[in-house]
Amino acid sequence: MRYRLHPEAAAEHKRQVAWYEERQAGLGRRYHAEYLSALALALAAPHRYKIVRQPAIRRIGFRVFHFDLIYREAGGVVEVLAVAPQRREPSYWASRL
Repeated sequence: MRYRLHPEAAAEHKRQVAWYEERQAGLGRRYHAEYLSALALALAAPHRYKIVRQPAIRRIGFRVFHFDLIYREAGGVVEVLAVAPQRREPSYWASRL
């Protein structure tokens, strides 16, 4: 399955990698590895995760870092809408639909 990263989600992810890497060498890489793991889960079984908002928006929580991968699947493509901090306003990314 293919995926597409919303431009704002890509920017969020890039900022977080840089922020963690500034805090401690290698921490940005660990965050990125968690992102890749969540993305792999979404690609392997996109309908496995609970719908958190209509139309069919789903969420996968990171295991260590407090972020969620927010995505939807349409036409064989997983579209990542946000790499959302769990402590931020829950639906700030809704305008990306």
